[in-house]
Amino acid sequence: MAGGSFRPVGVAKERADQYQGRLTSSVIITCIIAAVGGSIFGYDIGISGGVTSMDGFLEKFFPTVYERKQHVHENNYCKYNNQGLAAFTSSLYLAGLVSSLIAGPVTRVYGRRTSIVCGGISFLIGASLNAAAMNLTMLLLGRIMLGVGIGFGNQSVPVYLSEMAPAHLRGGLNMMFQLATTIGIFTANMVNYGTQKLEPWGWRLSLGLAAVPATLMTVGGLFVPETPNSLIERGLKEKGRQVLEKIRGTENVDVEFQDIVDASELANSIRHPFRNVLEKRNRPQLVMAICMPTFQILTGINSILFYAPVLFQSMGFGGNASLYSSALTGAVLCSSTFISIGTVDRLGRRVLLISGGIQMIICQVIVAIILGLKFGTNEHLSKVFSALVVTVICLFVLAFGWSWGGLGWTVPSEVFPLETRSAGQSITVAVNLLFTFIIAQSFLSLLCAFKFGIFLFFAGWITVMTIFVCLFLPETKGVPIEEMILLWRKHWFWKRIVPGIPQVDDNIETGETISRT
Repeated sequence: MAGGSFRPVGVAKERADQYQGRLTSSVIITCIIAAVGGSIFGYDIGISGGVTSMDGFLEKFFPTVYERKQHVHENNYCKYNNQGLAAFTSSLYLAGLVSSLIAGPVTRVYGRRTSIVCGGISFLIGASLNAAAMNLTMLLLGRIMLGVGIGFGNQSVPVYLSEMAPAHLRGGLNMMFQLATTIGIFTANMVNYGTQKLEPWGWRLSLGLAAVPATLMTVGGLFVPETPNSLIERGLKEKGRQVLEKIRGTENVDVEFQDIVDASELANSIRHPFRNVLEKRNRPQLVMAICMPTFQILTGINSILFYAPVLFQSMGFGGNASLYSSALTGAVLCSSTFISIGTVDRLGRRVLLISGGIQMIICQVIVAIILGLKFGTNEHLSKVFSALVVTVICLFVLAFGWSWGGLGWTVPSEVFPLETRSAGQSITVAVNLLFTFIIAQSFLSLLCAFKFGIFLFFAGWITVMTIFVCLFLPETKGVPIEEMILLWRKHWFWKRIVPGIPQVDDNIETGETISRT
């Protein structure tokens, strides 16, 4: 219109090449501290499987499983099939699902740091209750508090990392969450390997040591700076700019600062973020927030990590050998994350997801064939085939670690615009924890029913998710987080669904504002 100025609503220009700054020490330090939140998630994944295979723990809380474990002629696949034992593992994730939905508004209104601290305190309480548990009720209450901590931590930490990192290094820095998770898993496996020798009370030490990462997360959350995005969104523009200049190492941050301001103005105009997520223009992000965490869990990785000692014992490994094998898989997962950190911002997300999926399919099929041909219901694997199974499982874990392990969190955390980012991350965490709960609760029964076919079940899902990435996930490498919305308009499929970016035409003469596409 003549006599009017034309301005975008939110970010409508691709100008990543104008962003100034470098990777500063303050970014590295704050991201490392914040990513410790991932270690509480990993520690619990690793610790629960080892504890549920310890005789002292089973004898006190699940005596029927303990008795069944002693029977040599019991069906190998069904020794641990007990819904109460599964509930010990899965109850945490159900609590985490609910708390992650609460964490979304908290993260948006009070900041990312507040959610990180809340998560650390809740996890600390849960660890104390578990270590002191005298009955099943107290044990489950502790698990619920652990779940609350995980819900808050998983909701806030990936968002924090995405917002602090420079666009061209966001993938690698966001992987710090996954790295901390894998370190937590490996640490838990090593703790279990040591405490299982301290029967009958070693399980208390394993569960109680969860207080260590919880304390680190709580204290770290008190000292890290808030993200510029959160500060600006809450009206603290000057402070937000100061933090942005500090973490970018330059005062020339005008372009990035203005993009964040534009995004925050749009974000503050949205009163109901969860309702806004359902709008058509946010459909691609919503699909990613649901499908990425769903597929991440349906790889079967959590079944291996949760129940690794139980799984290996079911295959005929002795108590020490099963814990050693699970510790080995934890070490492989941890080391594989470094591959992802080093390649995600060079090769891109799609290459890692697709190649990792292909390798995982092959490994799952090989394990199923070995167990189907060489492992009966009442006999053990030979040493040669036992070593082969562990090797193939390690290759599976390796592929997961450098592909879906970290990217299952990274992609959803970076695709949402600011106005729906906290709500979107809450959905991602809730879906992840929902399917984690389902798999954790049902795996022992599925193992008993499907036997070696359980690995083919997961291989089928990995095939589906690999095809999904090929068809529907655009490459997000190097795209600034505030410009991600423009990516969907170029995609062969999503451009049919995502409408053009709405813009506002300000009529200077009349003061009238007209919104149009």
